Amino acid sequence: MHGTTNIKTNSWFLHHDDVPTHWSVLVKDFSAKNNVTTLTTSWLQLIFYVFPRLKSALNDITKNVTDELKRLSQNGFHECSQHLYTHWQKCIVVQGDYFEGNVA
Repeated sequence: MHGTTNIKTNSWFLHHDDVPTHWSVLVKDFSAKNNVTTLTTSWLQLIFYVFPRLKSALNDITKNVTDELKRLSQNGFHECSQHLYTHWQKCIVVQGDYFEGNVA
């Protein structure tokens, strides 16, 4: 069993390994009376097993996105900027009103 506290809210979190004594009436009553959030093994599995693997997957995504951005041409960014400029001009013409498609 391991306890931690959240300084900002002064709330307690109790991590335990699901053994019967940790689910005793005494522990349940104390937790309920003191607003202690109980995190069982399943939460610990997320923290120690799932999250590190997700972090690895997110690193792969970050690398792939970075590689793809590096492959984009300067011309592609210029075309995108021109499209955005054209859109802004349309917004000015309609004085900020909503529009779809082409506006003169």
